[in-house]
Amino acid sequence: MSKNKQISKSQARKNKLLQIGVIVLLIAFIAYFVFSNLLLNKEKINPQLEKAVSEKTAYSFTKEGELSFTDSKGNLISNIDIEIADDDQQRQLGLMFRDKLENNQGMLFIFDREAPQAFWMHNTILPLDIIYVNSKMEIVHIVKNAKPFDDTSLPSIKPAQYVVEVNAGYSDKLGLKEGDKIVWRRS
Repeated sequence: MSKNKQISKSQARKNKLLQIGVIVLLIAFIAYFVFSNLLLNKEKINPQLEKAVSEKTAYSFTKEGELSFTDSKGNLISNIDIEIADDDQQRQLGLMFRDKLENNQGMLFIFDREAPQAFWMHNTILPLDIIYVNSKMEIVHIVKNAKPFDDTSLPSIKPAQYVVEVNAGYSDKLGLKEGDKIVWRRS
């Protein structure tokens, strides 16, 4: 084999390794850029949440309304006092950092329109039942015993406009099921 062919094979290997290295660096740079932007945007979206996380503050229940669970015929099953989360910031914070919730208390999340919803338990200390309710006030799905601090998405399965969070086990204790209804009012 001639010296020129050896040099060109050696040079070809070096060029290929260089190309692979450039591609790996480019992928790493893009991944870093995307993930750092996601984290920065998350902080910009909810500075109050970031403050609560950094201060590790818990807060107590403030009654803002009442909610009744009924069966599909309108027969009363149970009443609870509720806090109401009806804007983006309140819905993002939800029951995060809450260290106590009485059995007759919960939170009602109100969305502008009926659509698929998904909740998670990020920074949520208490295990919860998450009850998805459509625009007709009918329960369409119940996530039972959602685990504290779990970042797994817990979808509504069907479109929902309201979500009720109560202590874990509440829905089983009362026998709540899909097709049951809610009625609520502000205080």
